[in-house]
Amino acid sequence: GGVIYGCLELLWRGYTHWSMTIAGGICLLLLHLINRKLGAWHLLARCLMGCFLITLVEFVIGIVVNRILGLGVWDYSAMPGNVLGQICPAFTVMWFFISLPAFVLSGAVSRFFQWMEKREEYGTFAGETESTGF
Repeated sequence: GGVIYGCLELLWRGYTHWSMTIAGGICLLLLHLINRKLGAWHLLARCLMGCFLITLVEFVIGIVVNRILGLGVWDYSAMPGNVLGQICPAFTVMWFFISLPAFVLSGAVSRFFQWMEKREEYGTFAGETESTGF
């Protein structure tokens, strides 16, 4: 999540900051937990929950990084509806749309690890035989 978010920021703004790696990792972890625990919910409901959680993470990290540490990584003060220059509605909407591919990635990762567990359970890794399990 941290690497993906850093790359998105590089594409969007042309630069990133180490704190965005932390934010991205936390956000993807939270989105993955939403996907696993609330997977029966409609995808749009999960995206809505995801955008608010990402906004919350952005606010908390923004307060620490920008306000307390004074690093000035971002400032949304000029954006309409901003809260202390750390979050704004425009980016909350963007997080809604970014949640969608994050949930797809979460599902793919879950399926991959389920597949790996089944292979391990049935002893079908390379060099093993199906009949003996060795």
